[in-house]
Amino acid sequence: MPVERMWRTHDRLKPSYDVVIIGAGVHGLATAYYLAKQGVTNVAVVDRGYVGGGASGRNTAIIRSNYRTAEGVAFYDESVKLYEGLASELDYNIMFSQQGHLTIAHSGRGVQTLRERAETNQLLGVNSRLIGPEEIGRLVPQINLSRTARHPIMAALYHPPGGIIRHDAVVWAYARGADRLGVEIHPQTEVTALMTSAANGASSRRKVQSVVTSRGEIHTPVVVNCTAGWCSTIAAMVGVRLPIVTHPLHALVTEPLKPFLHVVIVSATLHVYINQTDRGEMVIGEEIEPASSYSMRSTMRFLENAAEHTLELFPCLSQVKVLRQWAGICDMTPDFSPIIGEVEDVEGFILDVGWGTYGFKAGPVAGKRTAELIATGRTPDVIKPFSLSRFHRRELIGEKAAAA
Repeated sequence: MPVERMWRTHDRLKPSYDVVIIGAGVHGLATAYYLAKQGVTNVAVVDRGYVGGGASGRNTAIIRSNYRTAEGVAFYDESVKLYEGLASELDYNIMFSQQGHLTIAHSGRGVQTLRERAETNQLLGVNSRLIGPEEIGRLVPQINLSRTARHPIMAALYHPPGGIIRHDAVVWAYARGADRLGVEIHPQTEVTALMTSAANGASSRRKVQSVVTSRGEIHTPVVVNCTAGWCSTIAAMVGVRLPIVTHPLHALVTEPLKPFLHVVIVSATLHVYINQTDRGEMVIGEEIEPASSYSMRSTMRFLENAAEHTLELFPCLSQVKVLRQWAGICDMTPDFSPIIGEVEDVEGFILDVGWGTYGFKAGPVAGKRTAELIATGRTPDVIKPFSLSRFHRRELIGEKAAAA
């Protein structure tokens, strides 16, 4: 018997769709899935590469909701709750391990920042608390708690619901779920232009009319931009400028080790985050590159810095071999918060961009609420603060202290 494919392939694009989603990563596929659940099934997801081949396939897939602002905490906490039920809903093992998340402080100011975050989290019903070196040692016996370390560990923000997930499993599950509900997924379909109607005297707003692709033109009244690092390029096709700068973000993975690290470790001072996969590999990441670039080639500079800072926390890893390293690109906003929702000047053009280093953890809630916006015509309260217009109103949502 022939093996059933995860999702169908389509030889041709239809002349028109109710919604076209650009980007076949977790955000685009989640939006398509939740749209189909609300009865909007005449939907096409297009991507110039393969499914999950962009930022969704180049991240470290850490899930958490211990953010700094009330808007951010509520938003990411809803996403964590969706992730908790996603395997059951999609009938697919997404390998979500809620092993806990530790954000480490190495200074008095760092401790105070974490205390503020813990109090904000607790006021909003998120399980998060400040813990000292003794409890850190019980959770992670192998970590360096020496008071003579160059950056001694003083405290940590402990977030038990946080953890890691298998990013390709999430992408495949959403793709299969959307396909089964009637959505069409079209990889290897590059968007080359977006066509809009001209503004008339009665209104200064233009309207989305069609999407021009490498496989033909598609007529549609709604386009959703879910293209991560390339979002500014797509937005420019309809004359919209986004306050976004793209930076590379690097990561590496080591040879497999006997499991010993059962929480996610993050140190903002050392600019490093570490977790261990179910296969025993150590996944190590660093902060974004300071220079803006679209390069996805990893560097020796990253390898040296990541190794140095990891060994400050875990000297026991000094003889471990690195298997591979890679880079993705992040779309960073000035306030380190996303841009999601309608664009005032272009009717039918929806943004789901600006996720920086934390886009994967937001996939379910961004997809669900963007789909709700499209299906009902009303902007859900949880995404209202993240509109593009907040930059004109000077109502920024400063998440830099909680972003990697």
